[in-house]
Amino acid sequence: MSPNPRSQSELTSFGYGFLGVLIFSLTLPATRIAVTGFDPVFVGLGRAIVAAGLSLILLVITRQTIPPLRFLPNFAIVTAGVVVGFPLLSAIAMKDAAASHGAVITGLLPLSTALCGAWRAGERPLRGFWLFASLGSALVLIFALVTGGGSLRMADLALLGAVGSAALGYAEGAVLSRTFGSWQVICWALILSVPVLLPIVWQHLPANFSLISVNAVLAFLYVSVFSMFLGFFAWYRGLALGGIARIGQLQLIQPFMTIASSAILLGERLSIETIGFAIAVIGCVLLGKRTQIAAKS
Repeated sequence: MSPNPRSQSELTSFGYGFLGVLIFSLTLPATRIAVTGFDPVFVGLGRAIVAAGLSLILLVITRQTIPPLRFLPNFAIVTAGVVVGFPLLSAIAMKDAAASHGAVITGLLPLSTALCGAWRAGERPLRGFWLFASLGSALVLIFALVTGGGSLRMADLALLGAVGSAALGYAEGAVLSRTFGSWQVICWALILSVPVLLPIVWQHLPANFSLISVNAVLAFLYVSVFSMFLGFFAWYRGLALGGIARIGQLQLIQPFMTIASSAILLGERLSIETIGFAIAVIGCVLLGKRTQIAAKS
């Protein structure tokens, strides 16, 4: 009996998506380590310069054709969201917040990605989907207030901004990937960012690299090569093949993976509050996803 082509396609898309989530789940802990030795702006934007260099090499070797000028605004959205917005804002947040704390806030990414996918890809979720999206957002804000002593800290605002930026960049990149291919999209978005980012990164170069710990250097290389470059090869491929909202729900497991890796790599203590809110937010995302599937059937 021959295998079902649809099942194979679903397995492939989920495989690519899971690989992307696995790579991204280490981003916050690695960023937390990197900012112990580097300026947060250098970590947030410098990783794009490193990844852009790799992108240029790959694009030249494979002789890729420059995308038509009419797609420039679309690539600019990807650049603003995942090349500039999320890396910079998350690096600023990781200077003061624990990576496990950030994992709960970024638990909003699955719903946010689905919402941006609905906007950019023309999906029409039912009212219940919006209800659970709002509930999940409220839980995240309550968590930030509870752990912040009754007020939102700057790190919380930065993380919320990072979530919105990433979600928009994910959705727009997935749409572009259907035309240009997954790795080509992130490569061209990175190249587009260089003229703006290079002067800023240059101003925030460390005065003395020899004083920076090996761990900080390795963490910076991870977010540059994996989080900013290779991870998107798999992630955009999965989103393009399996659908933005559907594959985006694989981010459900990302908070748990980030929390676990934060405990292992950083020795962060896992509080009952953090774990409890992470589970509650993920529950909202699951319920919201079920509502959306019902809308499509």
